[in-house]
Amino acid sequence: MNIKSKIFLLVVVSFFAFGCKKKPHFGDKSLLVSENGRYLTTGDGKPFFWLGDTGWLLFGRLNREEANTYLEDRKQKGFNVIQVMVLHDVPSRNIYLDSSVVHADVSKPMITPGNNPKDSLAYDYWDHVDYIIDKASEKGLYMALVPVWGTNVKAKKVNKTQAKAYAEFLAKRYKDKWNIIWLNGGDIKGSDGMDVWKTIGETLRANDPNHLITFHPRGRTASSQWFQNASWCDFDMVQSGHRRYDQDTSKNEKLHYGEDNWKYIEADYKLKPTKPTIDGEPSYEDIPQGLHDTTQPRWTDADVRRYGYWSVFAGAFGYTYGHNSVMQMYKNTDLKPAYGPKDQWITAINAPGAKQMQYLKDLMLPHSYFDRVPDQSLVAGKNGEKYERVIATRGEEYALLYTYTGKNFSVQLGKTDGDDVKASWFDPRTGKVTAIGEFENKGIKEFNPPGEPANGNDWVLVLEKI
Repeated sequence: MNIKSKIFLLVVVSFFAFGCKKKPHFGDKSLLVSENGRYLTTGDGKPFFWLGDTGWLLFGRLNREEANTYLEDRKQKGFNVIQVMVLHDVPSRNIYLDSSVVHADVSKPMITPGNNPKDSLAYDYWDHVDYIIDKASEKGLYMALVPVWGTNVKAKKVNKTQAKAYAEFLAKRYKDKWNIIWLNGGDIKGSDGMDVWKTIGETLRANDPNHLITFHPRGRTASSQWFQNASWCDFDMVQSGHRRYDQDTSKNEKLHYGEDNWKYIEADYKLKPTKPTIDGEPSYEDIPQGLHDTTQPRWTDADVRRYGYWSVFAGAFGYTYGHNSVMQMYKNTDLKPAYGPKDQWITAINAPGAKQMQYLKDLMLPHSYFDRVPDQSLVAGKNGEKYERVIATRGEEYALLYTYTGKNFSVQLGKTDGDDVKASWFDPRTGKVTAIGEFENKGIKEFNPPGEPANGNDWVLVLEKI
């Protein structure tokens, strides 16, 4: 065979080996489920660690300038997903008093000709949604959209026929925007309006095959309870909720885990078919414990850190943060705010927890990503309960163990590759790393976290192959 024939043959083989592989619809910006079904990747195969913020009322409460300020802040703080309601109420209006739908019918979006922000008659509710989505796109942010909040469906304001027409409208309007994720549901059990939720999910998938879809469930429940086998549901989402252990009212639910949000992730992790899972709404920073009694203590930055590290180390592919004032875009002029917010949203965006969330993402991404598994066998001896629980995860060449209280704990070495490991402490409050030393990678070793044991003296023990 001459050289030209060899080159031709090589080209043909290369074409069939690589050229026929379908490229992601949005290129490198596409979001895909990883091959092992546990994580998300971008179109170029890189890990995507979902760091979300609940900006639920963004479309309705903020004007163009305020929306830009909020999105830029979240970009700078390392967030990459904004969870937001398209329709909080049916009907609803935005800050410019534009109505979203005609006669409270979601199948009839109120659309005006043109899109001119300087002309109120040519800039409607949906133009404003477009503006914010496009601004997020410019900043590299994904928008996780809830089509219609669950209370509207439970109140019978949306029927199956209306839901189908509305979902078709949304899918066709946004199917070509790369930065869309669909959150069906909205703080609701799948069993409350099942026909509507199935219709929305199936219609979105039929008309928009290139964006991820999940279901945002009610507090203390998981989407997998209803939609684990739904072909339109790409990944699982839990809402671990806002109540303390002693406030839990879900004793009659299938899942009853109190504040232990890692248990929801652990339960999803065992299900078939395998799907990625995430806590899409844990307790918000500065919201009253139990929500409705504003005299109750409030959740702090330490609490949102605990929920984050617990869930991710238990196997979640990311984490969603929330703040009481930010999720509702609270302003002092609001007459009836929910859950007693103290600071305006423009101040609350700088709450301690919001600044600290990026450190979780920064910790996870530098390590090998897709081989990571939860592994409680790393914790030697009897593990603690509730706040004393140590949660562990590892890859082939590293292990991470999180303690919320900073009490001593023992580790079973030898679970990762290498004859020796180097150990260090990672501070979830600052992202700083402090070296401990190097050890033979076998046997059981006790570690003593810095500081005095206390709730919120949380640390991550990092063990890495030398």
